[in-house]
Amino acid sequence: MNPILQDVPEEFYTERLHIRMPRLGDGQAVYDAMQASKKELTPWLPFMQNDQTLDETEINLREAIANFINRTDLRLLMFHRETGELVGSTGLHRINWEVPRFEIGYWVDIRWSGKGYVTEMVKGLSVFCFDTLHARRVEIRCDAKNLKSRSVAERAGFTVDAILKNESVAVTNPKELRDTYIYSIVK
Repeated sequence: MNPILQDVPEEFYTERLHIRMPRLGDGQAVYDAMQASKKELTPWLPFMQNDQTLDETEINLREAIANFINRTDLRLLMFHRETGELVGSTGLHRINWEVPRFEIGYWVDIRWSGKGYVTEMVKGLSVFCFDTLHARRVEIRCDAKNLKSRSVAERAGFTVDAILKNESVAVTNPKELRDTYIYSIVK
């Protein structure tokens, strides 16, 4: 089946979060969260290496909407259910619809960090993958030095499949190689 024909709901809820695909105009909230969290996100995320303008952030989200519709990448945003405030960004990346297999990526606005929202999202998104998208495998990949991200994967019930030594160049230092942890849950 052509992936564009896959039925993918645009939103779902967890206990405290409303998780949905981006919408036109979400750029301001995402931009503000990225600016507030720049120091914490820069060591791990390539897109945080350059300062984005508000317009560039909105363009990126509109491209994410197109990718969502094409089913090539499913970017999602996390909002607090009670306040409607942006908590962070997540998504399903490196999708293989034949398996189906998904990789969860995420970042959290530092103002919401340490409250369990990312672990809640990962658990909820995993259930969404298995129950709604009929996944057979869900992964999380992260830098071996990113202890917070590794802790999220472990708290959410993922197990380590592999540690890829010298797998890529470190985000903030092109002379340093990084190891990558691959966590998964399989059905």
